[in-house]
Amino acid sequence: MPAIEVGRICVKIAGREAGRKCVIVDIIDENFVLITGPKQLTGIKRRRCNVNHIEVLDKKIDIQKGASDEEVLKTLEKSGFIEFMKERIKVKLVPTLLKK
Repeated sequence: MPAIEVGRICVKIAGREAGRKCVIVDIIDENFVLITGPKQLTGIKRRRCNVNHIEVLDKKIDIQKGASDEEVLKTLEKSGFIEFMKERIKVKLVPTLLKK
């Protein structure tokens, strides 16, 4: 499994944005990260997210910690991930989330 790090592309697996892709912008602590879509691309606005509610992918972009949405969008364009980010993934309910 890839590590949780700044610039890692993830999929939300819980909440109303489940199935949408996002980028980790900052690591708050061992339980929470700051993510962004950016909103105009995937519909996920910049917010704090529990690490149990995301699934990290093997793709990563090169951004600075705390990068703005515009910087993230430019880097995604340079990396050729725009169409990849727009795709939605059908998310199955994870049994560990149902137990809590």
